[in-house]
Amino acid sequence: MEVIVVDDGSTDATSEVAGWHGALVIRHPDNRGVSAARNSGVEAASAPVVAFLDDDCEPEPRWAEQLLAGYGDDVVAAGGPLLPAGEPGLLLDYLTRHNPLEPQELELAKSSRLGYRLRAYLRRQWAPPRHSAHRDVLSFASANMSVRRQEFLEVGGFDERIRFGSEDEDLCWRLRRAFPAQRLVYLPGARARHHFTPSLGDTLRRRRAYGRGSALMYRKWPDTGPVLFPAPVIVLGLLVLSVRRPALAIAAAAVPHLFYPAGLRAAFAQRQARCAGDAYLQLVQEACDDLGFIQGLWRYRDWPGQDDADG
Repeated sequence: MEVIVVDDGSTDATSEVAGWHGALVIRHPDNRGVSAARNSGVEAASAPVVAFLDDDCEPEPRWAEQLLAGYGDDVVAAGGPLLPAGEPGLLLDYLTRHNPLEPQELELAKSSRLGYRLRAYLRRQWAPPRHSAHRDVLSFASANMSVRRQEFLEVGGFDERIRFGSEDEDLCWRLRRAFPAQRLVYLPGARARHHFTPSLGDTLRRRRAYGRGSALMYRKWPDTGPVLFPAPVIVLGLLVLSVRRPALAIAAAAVPHLFYPAGLRAAFAQRQARCAGDAYLQLVQEACDDLGFIQGLWRYRDWPGQDDADG
C-alpha cells in the first residue's frame, strides 16, 4: 500500500513529519485547495485504486482492507462513514446525533423538482432512514472515499476551481454520468473519525461553505436543482410578521420543532433536555446553508452550465 501525503502549502512541519514516517511527500509551495491537492496525490500514485483522507480524519484499523473489499467489476468508487470526533461537549454530542457528512442517497437522483425534494427532505426529518448496510449511494464525502484511478483520470479528477465544498459531489456526478453501468457503494465497515473543531463558529463556517458549494453545483449542473432549506425562510417570515401580530412569534418558535422533530424525540427517549435545543441549532445551520447558497449564486454567476458529455 502506498501512503502519499500532499502538503498543500502548509507553514508547519507537515512534510518533515510525513517523511519521517516513510510517506511519499508531494509539496505545493502555495495553498491550492483540496481538489488540487488530491489530484496531485493521484498523479503520484501507481495503485489501481486510490483512497482519500483529510488531515483532520483518522481511519480505523483495517480501513483500507474494508474499502478494497467493496470493489467488484461494477464498482467505480467506494466510501465509508465519517464519525464525528473531538473534544467532548454539547457540540460534539449534537454532531454525533446529526452527522453532516452522511452520504447522499440515491432517491435524490430521481427528480430535481422542488416539490419532490421538499417531500424527500421532510420524510427524512420525520422518518429518518436507519441505513447501516452496504448500499449504492448518489455521492459521499471525499474525506473518506476511494475510486478506481483510471476512471478518476478519465473524468478529469477533482475540479481544481472548487477549493472547498461540493468538489466530492461534482466528482461523483461526473463518474455516474461517464460510467452509468458502474456503482458508487457505501461501506459501513470502512470507518474514519473526523475531528471537528469544537466551536459553533467553525461549524457555521463550514455550513456556509457547503451552501456555496451547492450553488456551484447548481450553476455547473443545472439538472441538480437549487438547494434551499425552507425552515429558515418560514421562520424569518413569521418573525417579520410578528412585528404587527406578536402571536406569530410563538409560531416562529414552534416551527423548528415541526421541521426537525428528532431533537424532541431524543430528549424524551434519552431523558436529556438539552437535545430539545437541536432544532434551533439545526435552524441556524440551515440558515447559514441558505446564506452560502445565495452568496454562491452571485459568486459563480459566470460559471457555464455543463452538458451530459462534459467531463
